[in-house]
Amino acid sequence: MKTLKNHIILYDADCPMCTLYTKAFTKTGMLEDNGRAPYQEMCTCPYVDLRRAVNEIALVNTETGEVDYGIKSLFKVIGHSAPVFKPLFSFSPFVWLMSKVYAFVSYNRRVIIPSDSIGHELQPTFRLSYRIAYLLFTWLVVGFILTRYVGLLTPFVPLGNHYREYIICGGQILFQGIIVSLYAPAKRWDYLGNMMTISFAGALALIPIEIIGHFIHLWPMGYLAYFLLVAGLMLLEHIRRTRLLHMNWLLTASWVVYRIIVLVIILNLIS
Repeated sequence: MKTLKNHIILYDADCPMCTLYTKAFTKTGMLEDNGRAPYQEMCTCPYVDLRRAVNEIALVNTETGEVDYGIKSLFKVIGHSAPVFKPLFSFSPFVWLMSKVYAFVSYNRRVIIPSDSIGHELQPTFRLSYRIAYLLFTWLVVGFILTRYVGLLTPFVPLGNHYREYIICGGQILFQGIIVSLYAPAKRWDYLGNMMTISFAGALALIPIEIIGHFIHLWPMGYLAYFLLVAGLMLLEHIRRTRLLHMNWLLTASWVVYRIIVLVIILNLIS
């Protein structure tokens, strides 16, 4: 693989996701071994707009001082190592689309994969539009997956209409949004982002067992047991993330209470 020499990519050391993929660049030879550095250690770099680099990963040419930001920096690294992608990376509609995807992930990265080592004064800019977009995206995905999965639980849970799971998931956002707004309004959007990441991850975890069920006949109890296992892991992750946000048990308690209320209402539909 062709190495892009004399370039350093500046990543967020407090972001596990950023750390992982920039390390992959050096490990695979796309960048030199010293071709990555945390932007937290580059405060005096004269070429870099550090405020912009916090939001859009910066790639610095150490010979010329030229700096690329965001998706263009990633395209430059990948395109140099795999020239076959260069025409695609020069296609304006694709560049525009991927820049939006990049921003969507970058501005939500703290709630996608949180870190307990956040302490540097330079933090990603909060963009309400991207946070709301993230909540809407995860809500739609979770609702879609659960609508399919609940059909496997019909011996235990009555099958609802096509919108029930969307309503339940959306209701959770509203319910928890009210609680966190009363308890810690300054952390409202961080908490809701973390909560929906948990729901999103839990929904994705249901997909493998659903796929397996298409090839191997599983008893409904097996689907229920797996669902409860995922729900238990989600609860543990909720506890972990609220601790990282320095919040007490109130949000976890209300999260559980909402689920219990919904379950009671659904089960009452059987009788």
